[in-house]
Amino acid sequence: MADTKREIERKYESDDSGLPDLTGVAGVDAVVDKGVAHLDATYYDTADERLAAASITLRRRTGGADAGWHLKFPVAPNVRDEIRAPLSDTLPPVLAGLIRSRVRDAEVLPVVRLRSDRDVSELVDATGRVLAEVSVDAVHAERLTGAGGTAQWTELEVELADDGDPAFLDKVDKRLRKAGVRPSGSASKLARALTETAPRKKRGRGRPTTPPPVTAGDHVLAYVREQRDTIVALDPAVRRDVYDALHRMRVATRRMRSAFRSYAKVLDRAVTDPVGEELKWLAGELGVGRDSEVLAERLTESLDGLPPTLVTGPVRSRLRRWATDRRGGSRRRLTGVLDSARYLALLDTLDALVDEPPLLKAAGGTPEKVIAKAVRKDFGRLAETVEAALALDPGTERDLALHEARKKAKRARYSAEAAVGALGDRASALVKSMKSVQTLLGDHQDSVMARQTLRELSAVAHAAGESAFTYGVLYGREEQRAAAAEGALPVAWRGITEATDI
Repeated sequence: MADTKREIERKYESDDSGLPDLTGVAGVDAVVDKGVAHLDATYYDTADERLAAASITLRRRTGGADAGWHLKFPVAPNVRDEIRAPLSDTLPPVLAGLIRSRVRDAEVLPVVRLRSDRDVSELVDATGRVLAEVSVDAVHAERLTGAGGTAQWTELEVELADDGDPAFLDKVDKRLRKAGVRPSGSASKLARALTETAPRKKRGRGRPTTPPPVTAGDHVLAYVREQRDTIVALDPAVRRDVYDALHRMRVATRRMRSAFRSYAKVLDRAVTDPVGEELKWLAGELGVGRDSEVLAERLTESLDGLPPTLVTGPVRSRLRRWATDRRGGSRRRLTGVLDSARYLALLDTLDALVDEPPLLKAAGGTPEKVIAKAVRKDFGRLAETVEAALALDPGTERDLALHEARKKAKRARYSAEAAVGALGDRASALVKSMKSVQTLLGDHQDSVMARQTLRELSAVAHAAGESAFTYGVLYGREEQRAAAAEGALPVAWRGITEATDI
């Protein structure tokens, strides 16, 4: 079992040892000495330091109040999520899964050992409530690979108490700066240790930077690379069931697949089509859970909006069981997908594709010409589909046509997103327009799916001898929502076509 803790902290360094007087910080009534803890941590990574390159840390630590395995993911500057697992001799499987998208089949081995004498104090208010923990760490670092260099330093760390106000750290920061303490030049102890214990010829080299896009191929590849990075980065969050992570990962697969199709003159489809099929497979697997989430949220919200007099029978509990059953099965299946050889092979394929892209002749062309042409083509396809759908009478055939228009709106949006760097405001405006029409068409399609689910739930309830009245009320409301979306589409579409300039 693993626990997650949101860690909000700031690191400092000073030419003087010891802790400056912090009793003058607003809100602090006392600084309570908690003694010295002796910590011994071994940090793990691949031989080529893939975790460190992503600002992820994995360690096994003894000593202190939280001995065990710790895996930290960056969330924002000075904010990380720390996943903890009990102390054991080997890497816990739950943590191994969370780093799999980064390490793949590479061996995870000890790279650095840090031994720290941590002098801990707590900043408390007048009621005795802890506001933050402040520690002065005397650190000894030893590299466990290569030449095995060592380093020593002292740093000061301020960690916000659970559920504390991050603004409090600004007050502490102001006091520390007045005392001559300066922010640390390293984001973490591990980052500093890796730098200071590295062989001299490797120090200060930093990570290679990607040159700014120039050609059409540069712009398309930048967009594809961004989606690859998003898929890999979101993998642990999807496994942890972080809110919206599954949706964002699915969107990244769609964006990349769409880019392959939209920019077929830039990237060779003989290479990208097989990759696109694998992305389609992954999106489908991700969609099993996501579609259930969307429907459950929509129907629950609609049910919450009904007056109590219109709710008859155990509708809420039945809906909750339906959502739980669908979600539970999909979560187990999804974990298996992310652990599968097929998924890991796809990640390797994406790496190879962005490292050695299958560029065609048009990739060397000017972005304004090559990319604008692709965007116009996608918008033209969307226009034909929308106009054909609007010409149909309301009903199943029109529902299917509007769903097809929704898919083409996504493609036009994604191709415009990839074009923003090349076409600027024109592409940004199209992205905004495509979002609006996609939202309208999406609400219509969600209503179609919600009505199908309500019919199924109503049939189950009726068979169990329960009233189906409320399901019918919800069904009627979904019909109204779909009709409103269909009614708004012609005006919205007319405004988009008049404003579009690509």
